[in-house]
Amino acid sequence: MKTKYMGFSFSKLFNKTASDATTYDTIDAIIETVENTPYGVSDTNVLFAGLSELGGYYFFQTVIVGTLNVKSKKGAQLSFKGDTFELILDSDIQEFESDHTDVKGRYVTKIDFQIEESDIENLQNTELRTILIKVKNQKLEFKKYKIHDEEE
Repeated sequence: MKTKYMGFSFSKLFNKTASDATTYDTIDAIIETVENTPYGVSDTNVLFAGLSELGGYYFFQTVIVGTLNVKSKKGAQLSFKGDTFELILDSDIQEFESDHTDVKGRYVTKIDFQIEESDIENLQNTELRTILIKVKNQKLEFKKYKIHDEEE
């Protein structure tokens, strides 16, 4: 018999399943769950990204899925570093925050960055070593994600 009080179930609180008891999310689980191809990966977060154009302005849209849980009123910075290339972008808006997901310990953070049209081609033609996002007092370093072909 399930007894519910104050919007939560006591049976769910005390009879946890194996997936409920797990507090650690994995990069592989995030990649498997999200249908898009990752742009970069870190130890506990996956970066999904793409370019967008609206009214002649260009944006590098990012979605970070993982342990990043932040609320910012001062924006963020995104840095790309390659062997002969470095680009630093500022976030389009200053205020944003992470949203909790149904998976324990997993958050989704959406941040758009302004990018100049002239920087787009350089970014697309460069072999990136690292992608760094600075927000508040946190620095997240991502390695460019490489697709592994299982069978050809």
